[in-house]
Amino acid sequence: MTDGIAWEPLRRELDRWQAAGRVARLWLRDDDAVEPTPDLETLLALTGESGVPLALAVIPGLTGEALAVRLAEEAGVAVAVHGWSHTNHAGPERKKQELGGERAAEAVLGELGEGFRLLERLHPARFLPVLVPPWNRIDAALIPALPGLGFAALSVYGRAKQDGPMPLLNTHIDIIDWHGTRGGRSAGELVAELVAELGDRFTGSDEPIGVLSHHLVHDAAAWDFLSALFATTARHPAVRWSPASALLKAQAREPVQGTRA
Repeated sequence: MTDGIAWEPLRRELDRWQAAGRVARLWLRDDDAVEPTPDLETLLALTGESGVPLALAVIPGLTGEALAVRLAEEAGVAVAVHGWSHTNHAGPERKKQELGGERAAEAVLGELGEGFRLLERLHPARFLPVLVPPWNRIDAALIPALPGLGFAALSVYGRAKQDGPMPLLNTHIDIIDWHGTRGGRSAGELVAELVAELGDRFTGSDEPIGVLSHHLVHDAAAWDFLSALFATTARHPAVRWSPASALLKAQAREPVQGTRA
């Protein structure tokens, strides 16, 4: 399938939104940032040129002043809390999880509080009080304690469910093939998923659609997909790429709650 054909379903769906006078809200979350790297520079250049706001999930226990200095000049970047050290504490037969029930809740919450304060200090102008659990997993018993640490929302993966303990700002399209090549997934597959999410929003849900990337593992396919996605959507009248901070404020007025963590 050629690139042009792969992207045609998205163009048709966006034209449908435009004809109906509708605007879809998209946002971008990129995980595992620690320090300035060539891959991060590529991401910052790509989002900056396209005018796409970026929510960067930073690992507090592994980061420092170097990243803070680099991001100080990037107005379109927000920094969220990506756990503490991205360490797996689950047993060998369980899915990877840092924020699970294997350790005392006081220890886990203590690390999250420290991470919150550290990133708030390092990135005062762009800090986002959102917790992004490593591997998108968190023990449900920990969630009610997060507001007491200062967190305003949780960001995991999948459609948000109602009546949960905390607002969610989720992602829905993961561009990486974690169980195969561990590089970028095919454009056709990703476009189909995005069109499905848009169809859901057109008929009912108003949840923003989150695109999830991991700049440190991107191959050519991943970068090509993001470039084509931004080229197709960034200037389309039926799409608004929203800063996570704006979505968070809107959510405070009309919270979308629940968890699939």
